[in-house]
Amino acid sequence: MEKLKNYINGKWVDSNSKEFIDVINPANQEVLAKVPYGKGTAKDVQKAIESGHLAYLEWKDVPTMKRVQPLFKLKTLLEKNKHQIAKIITTECGKTLKESEGEIQRAIENVEVACGSYVMNQSEFSENIAPGIDEFMIRQPLGVCGCITPFNFPGMIPFWFLPYAIATGNAFIIKPSEKVPLTMRFIIELIDKNLDLPEGLISMVHGGKESVDQILENSKVKAISFVGSSEVAKYIYSQASKYGKRVQAQGGAKNPLVIMPDVDLETTTQIIIDSVYGCAGQRCLAASVIIPICDDKGLLKESLIDSAQKRKVGYGLEKNTEMGPVITPNSKIRIENLIQEGIDEGSNLLVDGRNKSISGYEKGNFIAPTILEGLPLNGKILNTEIFGPVMNLIEFKKLESAIDFINKGRYGNMACIFTKDGLSARKFRNEVMAGNVGINIGVAAPVAQFPFSGWKESFFGDLHGQGRHAIEFFTQTKVVVERWPKEWTRKF
Repeated sequence: MEKLKNYINGKWVDSNSKEFIDVINPANQEVLAKVPYGKGTAKDVQKAIESGHLAYLEWKDVPTMKRVQPLFKLKTLLEKNKHQIAKIITTECGKTLKESEGEIQRAIENVEVACGSYVMNQSEFSENIAPGIDEFMIRQPLGVCGCITPFNFPGMIPFWFLPYAIATGNAFIIKPSEKVPLTMRFIIELIDKNLDLPEGLISMVHGGKESVDQILENSKVKAISFVGSSEVAKYIYSQASKYGKRVQAQGGAKNPLVIMPDVDLETTTQIIIDSVYGCAGQRCLAASVIIPICDDKGLLKESLIDSAQKRKVGYGLEKNTEMGPVITPNSKIRIENLIQEGIDEGSNLLVDGRNKSISGYEKGNFIAPTILEGLPLNGKILNTEIFGPVMNLIEFKKLESAIDFINKGRYGNMACIFTKDGLSARKFRNEVMAGNVGINIGVAAPVAQFPFSGWKESFFGDLHGQGRHAIEFFTQTKVVVERWPKEWTRKF
């Protein structure tokens, strides 16, 4: 079985760790590779940081227009290898091939935006702020930056950060999830073989908490990007801040969709179902709390039940599969236990996706679409990120009540409304406390030009990933006040 190597200083090298864990296909439990883990990985990270710092000292003085040239080539490489990368994502992550291809397209779009960073990174200049005195502001790179990424989007999330960090003159270290290291391994191989970059400018290291803590504590690491659960995001934010680093830490979510009575039932149902059950509910922008306003006849409820029961669950590489497995057996157990806790809290189980068995993939971590109705508003389940294919269905009589409920929640990643009424949409957009808002949209995922904006416990930091926020995050401002007089005088 292949033991994965780290990519450090432009070379593939063995880990210092003697401990390895299995990378497993969630659809059939096939062991795909072994990835370094444990205490020895901290030394790997240290080497990557040292080589990254030396590369940064060289790279920061490369003209901006030249720094983006490798990104144009990277875009082409990702496009040419899109299908192959998508197959790797599906194999190690479990999502459908169509979902994986969509993921890589999002990565490509971020590379495209970063190619224009020389425009977004331009300085500001004011002439004659006082007699004979000019003032201007420039942006300069930080140094070595680290990225700690989750299992659910192994091909997309690193690109919320990597191209922007490189374009602005930094070195970059990627620590992928130990559950899904193969996707970025393949992409780094493409970078290694095809891009002319200083050795050490981009590194990839494996591991768990030990490697993460080294990134957090090492003084040469100046900025850290993280995506994962809110609990870990809090840890990353607090620890990195303690050591004086910049942090952008994307956390969890419990995303609500409000459905007004005037919607087109068929279309809205399909959008909701795709939002809730896409990627088996394992995405931070998955809808999880569906809130119909005055669904007195239960028409929306019946439509959701019917569509959920028809969704085809199976192996993501097989044709017509609409939803794959969850990532690990432990995740499956956790989700099924939370479903039972919801029942114990008094909810009505409208659709039960537990104990799902797929022919030919009996060992897979499959859970079918599930719907819980009438959870207590102050109960555990309605305030817990399940991160699986579970819909929570609750009803309010007024839009104002729904907004109030949403705003009292701990998360603020996404909130959406479905309506034909512009006034209702405007009220929702203005008042709801969430960083990503959708109007007749089921997954309000910002395109690469805009930041991925979480609020409350869905984000810790100031500047988000993607677009101009990423440019600002990976640079620091310097203000220069200068005078070039014809004669040196000192008059006020």
